[in-house]
Amino acid sequence: MGLSETSGPRDTQVLLATTETMELRRRDYHVERPVLNQEQLEELGRWGAATGTRQWRTWLQCSHARARALLLQHLPILVWLPRYPVREWLLGDLLSGLSVAIMQLPQGLAYALLAGLPPVFGLYSSFYPVFIYFLFGTSRHISVGTFAVMSVMVGSVTESLAPDKDFLQASNSTVDEAARDAARVQLASTLSVLVGLFQVGLGLVHFGFVVTYLSEPLVRGYTTAASVQVFVSQLKYVFGLHLSSTSGPLSLIYTVVEVCWKLPQSVIGTVVTAVVAGVALVLVKLLNDKLQRHLPLPLPGELFTLIGATGISYGVGLKHRFGVDVVGHIPTGLVPPVAPSPQLFAKLVGNAFTIAVVGFAIAISLGKIFALRHGYRVDSNQELVALGLSNLIGGIFQCFPVSCSMSRSLVQENTGGNTQVAGAVSSLFILIIIVKLGELFQDLPKAVLAATIIVNLKGMLKQFTDICSLWKANRVDLLIWLVTFVATVLLNLDLGLAVAVVFSLLLLVVRMQLPHYSVLGQVPDTDIYRDVAEFSEAREVPGVKVFRSSATMCFANAELYSDALKQRCGVDVDHLISQKKKLLRKQELKLKRMQKEKLQKQTAASKCTSASNVNTSDGDIESNNVEGSKAKQASAESKLEDTAAHGQEDGKAPDLLTLKALGLPQPGFHSLVLDLGALSFVDTVCLKSLKNIFRDFQEIEVEVYMAACHTPVVAQLEAGQFFDASITKQRLFASVHDAVIFALQHARSNQVSPVLVTKL
Repeated sequence: MGLSETSGPRDTQVLLATTETMELRRRDYHVERPVLNQEQLEELGRWGAATGTRQWRTWLQCSHARARALLLQHLPILVWLPRYPVREWLLGDLLSGLSVAIMQLPQGLAYALLAGLPPVFGLYSSFYPVFIYFLFGTSRHISVGTFAVMSVMVGSVTESLAPDKDFLQASNSTVDEAARDAARVQLASTLSVLVGLFQVGLGLVHFGFVVTYLSEPLVRGYTTAASVQVFVSQLKYVFGLHLSSTSGPLSLIYTVVEVCWKLPQSVIGTVVTAVVAGVALVLVKLLNDKLQRHLPLPLPGELFTLIGATGISYGVGLKHRFGVDVVGHIPTGLVPPVAPSPQLFAKLVGNAFTIAVVGFAIAISLGKIFALRHGYRVDSNQELVALGLSNLIGGIFQCFPVSCSMSRSLVQENTGGNTQVAGAVSSLFILIIIVKLGELFQDLPKAVLAATIIVNLKGMLKQFTDICSLWKANRVDLLIWLVTFVATVLLNLDLGLAVAVVFSLLLLVVRMQLPHYSVLGQVPDTDIYRDVAEFSEAREVPGVKVFRSSATMCFANAELYSDALKQRCGVDVDHLISQKKKLLRKQELKLKRMQKEKLQKQTAASKCTSASNVNTSDGDIESNNVEGSKAKQASAESKLEDTAAHGQEDGKAPDLLTLKALGLPQPGFHSLVLDLGALSFVDTVCLKSLKNIFRDFQEIEVEVYMAACHTPVVAQLEAGQFFDASITKQRLFASVHDAVIFALQHARSNQVSPVLVTKL
């Protein structure tokens, strides 16, 4: 009771305050300001061109502060490591690094098979690049290392440039695996160095924006097609088949046909091993998903499967008794650095650039996702440098190109990873395995690695659901996704990416050429103008046409803009101008004919005058009087002709040059307002098109005005000498409403038809 009594007056005050606020909101506010054209706006706002700065001078300056800034920019660890909160973040980074390393071990071994290399080189690629990224990277959560898409791209290069048929032994027609593996390792390491050089170079010249040309539908369609490539490439390990290496367009189709043809030759022990390993991995993943809230760390299903499969293979003897192919010898210790082969650069340059762009696109897209989620910034150019140095230094130590893995990055985030320290911990754990524990996995069946790869493709294969979502959201993006997927599956990864990028850019050009054109009307009791086809209450201002395009006008769509403008205005401008010129030409010919007749009459009159001088009778006097009257009449006609001719030449005789005087139909409006708010830049074609629009509509007695131009566009119009005596800045207004008001006032002062002049 007491509580309600004390709270009563307070509630009443709150209610009164709320009521007053709502009443204030209901009031109609009327803001008045003068109509501003561009000249008045520049004078009021004191607009002036920015003072030019010579940027190259700052680039060449050398100082202690600049050197320190460059060092901190390109070595980010010096920025964040001194501020690292050890108590809050160290335990989470240690647990996260251990979890990622447990995943990195089986994936490194498996993805090396995708690249066509011995499994130990997957461990090298999981150590060197990860540690280098720890020093130079700016993303705190992505897990750099082996990745399925990158591995299969490397595998397509190694298998095409070093196929099995080049290493057949003449004695027994078997493949010399040692020589083949050495050649492929040299190819992969040289490719990694070249990829690193591309990425570092592009990062230093601030070319990180190149990834913007790879849209999300393109990247997702490409990775989905790559997952299909990965799946098909692992079928030979699942069934224990020996396939001929194929590369180039339609190689995927040829591989599937060959697998189907050789299915009767499958090794039963290999198939059973792959199925059992795959089922075990799926069950562990399902268990992790179900117990996600109760487990501090996800169960390392890949590690358990590898250890169990290795123990069973060693104890049962799967290789000798059932013919199951195993990993084989894994050397312990690190390998010395090896210089790349410059002779291979010419063969690998195209593939290297493609792999560099794809690897960076995947890394930066994941990095920005995690950065937005956790509230920090990722420098795209520094990411290029960091990833490039990882591949460059890794290639010297016989690694193959790497990027970041989505599955490992999610594990690193979910297990408490906060910084790049988690990546350093995982790389150190891999180093221990390389130095001491690698030889324990010599009896690991390759079918288990293939099953690990296939099960981990679940996330990328789920991207097939994009087809349904894009069908509902944006069918143009769906078209990009489908073209990218089909091209990559049929033409292989390098050509597929090129086709996808070209198609995406062409589609962008087509979409620029098909913008939305609209005629605007005023929303009642406001100064807001909207498309009359979309807003039923919007009404066109009588006598004024307001035209807008949803895209900027440039060389690609300038002609379409002009055509759409003339079509939406409802006047055949070109036909009207041609008819006007034709009638004026007829008048000019008529005047010339009248002048010619005048000269002939004057000549005849002079001859008659000379003949009459011979006669001296009264008839002569009468004849002179008649001739005098004719001369007076000819003089009057010549005065009229001279007046008409002078009026046509001067261009200021409205009675002779107007459409009404010529008998031509007049447009139903006296003013045209171009809403150029969507204009982001101006090229020479745009300038010419705008001038032609002014000239054509003024020819049919319609005044043209421009509105809502951005300041850079105005500066470009000035630089292109767009403004002259006939097109001044007084025709450029701050808003559409200002332009409409001025057009009505100008029409009223020029005494345009009252039907077309209304009060706004």
